[in-house]
Amino acid sequence: MEKIRSASELVSLREQIKKELSKNKLRILVCAGTGCVAGGSLEIFDEFKRLLLEKNLDVDCELDKEDNCNNNNSYKVAKSGCHGFCAQGPLIRIEPEDILYTHVKIDDVEEIVNETILKGNIIDRLIYKNPSTGEKFSKEHEIPFYKKQQRRALANCGIIDPESLEEYIANDGYSGLSNAVGKTPQEVIDDILNSGLRGRGGGGFPTGRKLQFGRNSKGDKKYVICNGDEGDPGAFMDRSVMEGDPHKVIEGMAISAYAIGANEGYIYVRAEYPMAIARLRTAIKEALELGIIGDSVLGTDFSFHVHIKEGAGAFVCGEETALIASIEGKRGMPNPKPPFPTDSGLWGCPTVINNVETLANISLILDKGPDYFKNVGEPNSPGTKTFALTGQVANTGLIEVPMGTTLREIVYDIGGGIIGNKKYKAVQIGGPSGGCLTEDHLDIKLDFDSLKTVGAMIGSGGLVVMDEKTCIVEVARFFMSFTQVESCGKCVLCREGTKRMLEILERIVAGKGTVEDLDLLVELGETIKDGSLCGLGKTAPNPVLTTLKYFHDEYLHHVENKVCDAKVCSALKVYAIDPEICKGCTRCKRVCPAGAISGKVKEAHTIDVLKCIKCGACVGVCAFNAIKEA
Repeated sequence: MEKIRSASELVSLREQIKKELSKNKLRILVCAGTGCVAGGSLEIFDEFKRLLLEKNLDVDCELDKEDNCNNNNSYKVAKSGCHGFCAQGPLIRIEPEDILYTHVKIDDVEEIVNETILKGNIIDRLIYKNPSTGEKFSKEHEIPFYKKQQRRALANCGIIDPESLEEYIANDGYSGLSNAVGKTPQEVIDDILNSGLRGRGGGGFPTGRKLQFGRNSKGDKKYVICNGDEGDPGAFMDRSVMEGDPHKVIEGMAISAYAIGANEGYIYVRAEYPMAIARLRTAIKEALELGIIGDSVLGTDFSFHVHIKEGAGAFVCGEETALIASIEGKRGMPNPKPPFPTDSGLWGCPTVINNVETLANISLILDKGPDYFKNVGEPNSPGTKTFALTGQVANTGLIEVPMGTTLREIVYDIGGGIIGNKKYKAVQIGGPSGGCLTEDHLDIKLDFDSLKTVGAMIGSGGLVVMDEKTCIVEVARFFMSFTQVESCGKCVLCREGTKRMLEILERIVAGKGTVEDLDLLVELGETIKDGSLCGLGKTAPNPVLTTLKYFHDEYLHHVENKVCDAKVCSALKVYAIDPEICKGCTRCKRVCPAGAISGKVKEAHTIDVLKCIKCGACVGVCAFNAIKEA
């Protein structure tokens, strides 16, 4: 394709691409998100390609080769980004029928081609079946997982080939940038201010205000940065956008750069996201070649160049000043604020940093307008929010819902309820920076302000669902272990305080905790929150403090009764032999390494709980299932 030099040329190109794409009779989209790729989706893609070519059905319409596009009955197989329904992958969607096949294997491909592609028949065993009701759905939009979602930031993920600039443009890609360069920078900022967009990275700071600060800052050189350093355990929202819709990220950066007067930007993405990095590099190359970024964007006097910086995976580099230090080649450690990055950021220049989802929403606002953006959500938290729904829920995956959607709707309507009909216990929201939401919070609205009232926060959007078999104390220990390891060590309170909190939690799960330890955890947690330099330290105690607040009795059982209600903490397990079942075979007695089992042959045996080391060896050899946890 030749370089485009104006907004009108972009419109003409879009119409041309749409015309060519419309010549495909059927389109087979193979999910190439990380989860489906791990399940073998790339091999499935290759098999579809092979079979379609073998049957002379696959015809690629190329814009500069009209003679290849005369077959109006062509079939096209393409890769897509993440569909979100990760628990059901690998996923295949067939358009325009909107057929979704789940758990597809390479051996299913030939049947799909012969039955569905050529004959139009639905393969019953491959469509989604609701685990609760048994109801089956062949159409993707009818599946309960998707029904309550409003996919806006994720609109193209699972719809387009992420490595195709043409498909992005055909789906109104770069319309937002085209609209932006037709306005003054202040008008662009006013649109974002009027939309009410708040940063999706966790803090919820108004995005328009941040851009205004960047515009008002004095400096001949300014930068924009995309924060793709997503490090929360169980979070993969930004990763999926970068992998599934990389041009939307670049478009949001370009709009931000135009608004503040920058001509250069960095995408900071962790090296553990190789697929995201590869697709971003491809997207940058394609956009440069077409003239959408680079010098004279869309024929204007605005220029914008993008670089990728691979991070080493330090969680603390999600903090703005630590991220900047990493890009500059320094150790990723936060600095005191002020000065804020909008005044003095990358190499001392004014810098605006936003995360991936925020940039995707900037593209949407400049394309559809502020009113479109805020027609869903809450007055003080408009728009939608992506969440990574994981844990003990039937339908795990990536979702996007209007701000203000309740936790109950997400867990039971979208998530399909708790696996195995077990009882809901809690949700850890926002990863290590967030807090714990109990059964009493199921009807709370998930927005920035509502969550603050219960000591939690949206964070980047991780949602880990826990059932009755989850030990809350162990969950708190896990998150504290994560933040302690990820602490950069600059602050004494964070470096030493998190270590002390972790030691206390380890004592508790080892059966050596005391009631006084619980008071000390609260005191340490509040001190760390008040005195730490950056967001990592200020939020590190949240999982401990919120679980202590809402599950205090469970902590007490650990320290007073030395019992783990969920039977997870191995040091607190108590084994007992049922005298009605025991036959006195002595197998358990012979394998016990601690000599804790006594009893005569052919008589019921007993376990001395004070000697028992909870190794479970006796359970493994009992032929009568007489030994159980008490």
